[in-house]
Amino acid sequence: MDIKKVVVIGSGTMGSGIAAHLCNANVPVTLLDLTTEISEKARNRIHKSRPPLLLDKTKIENIKVGNINDNFDAVKEADWVVEAVVERIDIKHNIYEKIFKNRKQGAIVSSNTSSIPIKVLSEKLTEEEKKDFCITHFFNPVRYMGLLEIVKNENNDLNKINSLKKFCEIELGKGAIVCNDTPGFLGNRIGVYAMQVAMTEAFRMKLSIEEADAVFGRPMGIPKTGVFGLYDLIGIDLMADVLKSFIKELSENDEFQIVAKEIPLVKKLIDTGYTGRKGKGGFYRMNKADGKKILEAINLETGEYHQSKKINLKLGDKIDIKKIIERDDIYGKYAKAILTKVIRYAAFLIPDVSSKYIDIDDALRLGFNWTLGPFEMLSTIDTNNFIKDNLDIKYFNNLKNNFIFEKRPGYLDPSIDNLRSLKLKKTFSNSSANVKNAGSYQIVEFTTKANALDTNSMLALKEAAQNNKSTIVINEAMQFSAGVNLNYVMDFAKNNEWSKIEKFIVDFQQTCKTIKYAEKPFIAAPSGLAIGGGFEVVLHCDYSVSHTNVVLGLVESLVGLIPAGGGCKEMLWRWLQTPEGKENSEFASMKVFDLIGYAVTSTSPNEAKPNQFFLNKDKVVINRDRQLTTAINLINKIENDYTKPDQPIFRLSGNSVKDQMFEKLEKLYIEKKVMDHGLEVGKQIAFVLSGGNTNLNSDLSEDDLYNLELEAFMRLIQMPKTQERIKHTLETGKPLVN
Repeated sequence: MDIKKVVVIGSGTMGSGIAAHLCNANVPVTLLDLTTEISEKARNRIHKSRPPLLLDKTKIENIKVGNINDNFDAVKEADWVVEAVVERIDIKHNIYEKIFKNRKQGAIVSSNTSSIPIKVLSEKLTEEEKKDFCITHFFNPVRYMGLLEIVKNENNDLNKINSLKKFCEIELGKGAIVCNDTPGFLGNRIGVYAMQVAMTEAFRMKLSIEEADAVFGRPMGIPKTGVFGLYDLIGIDLMADVLKSFIKELSENDEFQIVAKEIPLVKKLIDTGYTGRKGKGGFYRMNKADGKKILEAINLETGEYHQSKKINLKLGDKIDIKKIIERDDIYGKYAKAILTKVIRYAAFLIPDVSSKYIDIDDALRLGFNWTLGPFEMLSTIDTNNFIKDNLDIKYFNNLKNNFIFEKRPGYLDPSIDNLRSLKLKKTFSNSSANVKNAGSYQIVEFTTKANALDTNSMLALKEAAQNNKSTIVINEAMQFSAGVNLNYVMDFAKNNEWSKIEKFIVDFQQTCKTIKYAEKPFIAAPSGLAIGGGFEVVLHCDYSVSHTNVVLGLVESLVGLIPAGGGCKEMLWRWLQTPEGKENSEFASMKVFDLIGYAVTSTSPNEAKPNQFFLNKDKVVINRDRQLTTAINLINKIENDYTKPDQPIFRLSGNSVKDQMFEKLEKLYIEKKVMDHGLEVGKQIAFVLSGGNTNLNSDLSEDDLYNLELEAFMRLIQMPKTQERIKHTLETGKPLVN
């Protein structure tokens, strides 16, 4: 069944998010609510949303709005009708009655509920109507969360369910998992259980919340919020309601009942208005003292707050489950206790919730942003002994010693190539990156925290360029690359080792130059953050195959620096190739001056195009797991006729455009829109983008622009105010305006 038109009923957070994402997929959608005014307000919220729900805000009018009385005829033309109204069963039943009276024959009808069983939702439907009814549980925010749970009933036309699943995977970019009608479905059932285990074990072992979040966080491949930080983010009161629902719906012998019991401290926090980030604080709170914001953490035993302490587990940046659970200290015991219970519970859910263990892994990865699912974690430890120790679980008893871990996400078509499906041999590896052989092509994969770039990252890229193979730069991490490792740079700066910083920048420039002029094409496949130095790598590749949720931009000015890996040069050249730039080089210089000076970022390829961050030749992919296949297909298309690009010649106006830039900076300074150091950073950007001491009669080579970038960077890095910016960003994650 083709899905060409969709109606979403209910314009709240979830309904709006679903409508917006259908718009992203170029699917005509009508958003209905009680009144057209409500729907219009929802559409306005979509347009203004931060982070943006739309890939391209100019397409907002593609979302039609109306009300359920005057505009319900839209249902007659829809191939899929999504109900996303308030979680009241009487209201939902009334809506279904109206939908099924008006829908076109065979149209799919689904509910976005997160908690109401499909048995209850469909109890007033006929057997025939039930065939086309299911739950489509999107995770919020819809654009950014990969998981979609499709909950089927016993009457469903499975061909139609599979058709819907395929549409959601290909057109909406979701990891669609079909699961049975059980409380909490799949993602929340195991995800919330894991959170509760992490919390109850922290209380039992008398860990601080900072210690618990340090363990049940990045070292285990879980977002850095950990459990207590995530509680605050979701809302402590909301989590309490979720737990009450589970307690009510699950059987008394379900292990969830043990960890879901009310904790006195949690009740006290809710009663006193400490409901998390949306309230006065929660397990963490921000306190103001002496004009400064101080992060405080609660003591789980006393309920008193203290200044939060950073916990260094000394585990490095790489995820190593085996290493952390084998530690002979309280942190190792804590990690092992969580892992044991979570894997046991995950196995307990098979086959009642899902017959496929890999669906559970997918649900945690896509719905909770875990790097590894429970069974993926199991595959990294002493699997056979773990199974032997847990034979009281039916699933493990059936497995015995025959657990075979599949490296392919379960929701994907097995014909699709992705990093998990390919068993690639490393031809080069160091602490920051790998080069992997894939036969006719190779892959470069960054592996540091946030994939920050350092000398070892450069070594891997240069190694790949020398192999005379087409190369794809890609990874499965949250970020493609958040830029150059600032800690790495600051370690040199603290010791006044300026020559080492200069050597690193020159090495970075030469690496970018090497991949740009390699004998075979380089394809960048960015997703997540590709900013600063990470974006400079993308700029020097022949093509990019970008995920729709990629963030692109040169943000170095925020830390008092300029792009020095060829970012200024490449952006300048891109703008010089536009019709306006060809006519007037000063137009190009001024445009790039604004983009770099204001640290402009784009949150999608659609946003990136007007900035020349993304070119017409580049490709965009809505389903991240199809990036690699798309990149491979692109290589196959271009490889035979590939010729490396010619080296550019720049003609810039020098002082003429520099004066315009300085004039703009002075105006911003007078208006107090930039401070003292912002003014200095702007002048250094102007120095580079004007071409230094040049004029329109002089030719500048690519190396000349590299040298200008290096000079400006080295001047800035030696300034105390730049170092203050870097230090502040590293400590707080926020830029300093000075």
